[in-house]
Amino acid sequence: MARKTPEIPSASLADIAFMLLIFFLVTTTMDVDSGLERKLPQWVDKSQLEDQPQINERNIFVVKVNKDNRLLVENEYARIEDLREKAMEFMANPTDAPNLPEKELIEVPYFGEVRVTKGVISLQNDNDTRYGTYLAVQNELVGAINDLREELAEQQFGKSYNDLEPDKKDAIQEIYPSRISEAEPKGKNVGGN
Repeated sequence: MARKTPEIPSASLADIAFMLLIFFLVTTTMDVDSGLERKLPQWVDKSQLEDQPQINERNIFVVKVNKDNRLLVENEYARIEDLREKAMEFMANPTDAPNLPEKELIEVPYFGEVRVTKGVISLQNDNDTRYGTYLAVQNELVGAINDLREELAEQQFGKSYNDLEPDKKDAIQEIYPSRISEAEPKGKNVGGN
């Protein structure tokens, strides 16, 4: 008489596979998409653009990132770690330096007449710039404006900028507007080699 080969019980095999699936879903970490929160400008007809006055060169803070992820700030090589401080100095122009942006006198609620910068930050990157580098540069530029706003909120109202009422935030935004212009990516020679 031939011996019968014992069978492997498969009734609980589906349960085990399901438990393993749940285990891997719970323990696996997912990469979080990183990006930039931006409010896009409204569409403007090209004929309206031709009527716009040209911006004075001293009012533009030029930041370029090349294909090797090196930074050129105002035609000088710089490190990302130094970018925030340079952008803050440019946007604040505390000493009314002639090489920094012009200022215009405007009436701002809660502040009265204030001399506000006409400065614009212009960011230009190469097509081959790493996205991580691009985000780091953007973060420093936005951080510079946020730091200036925070400093002014503490000085004027004794509170953090984020804790202010909306009308007070608007007043501070008039003094330190977020003017970051992103030029279209260029070829392989943005900011030198």
